[in-house]
Amino acid sequence: MNEIEIKFRRLTPLAVVPAYQTAHAAGMDLHAAIATPVVIDPGEIAMISCGFAVEIPEGYEGQVRPRSGLATKCGVSIPNAPGTVDSDYRGEMKVALINHGREPFTVEPSMRIAQLVIAPVVRARMCESADLTQTARGAGGFGSTGG
Repeated sequence: MNEIEIKFRRLTPLAVVPAYQTAHAAGMDLHAAIATPVVIDPGEIAMISCGFAVEIPEGYEGQVRPRSGLATKCGVSIPNAPGTVDSDYRGEMKVALINHGREPFTVEPSMRIAQLVIAPVVRARMCESADLTQTARGAGGFGSTGG
């Protein structure tokens, strides 16, 4: 398993260092760095502070993803999932949470609210062309492969 170093700068004593919960976990848990609970009503979005900044190495990105338990049990997700943290961003890590559930959801201090996956990035060079290679699918779009 490859490993890279991510620099972490605590912005508040409430910040919890992101960590993998198991030996083979793909994502590190992100925690709410809040002093008091935040209630998210159904259909509402709240920005939740994580209380730290990171330095992701060039050639990598951070992907902020929902926690499966919050999504399936409470209907709480991330509206722009996965959110992208670029390698040149040095601001505070925050997570936008949306409540798709039917009941208000309370984010408690230090609660695990999302996952951070570090992934390699490949930069593409766009090359204009008058024609593209033909495939069996062709221009078939949404729903074109069935289901």
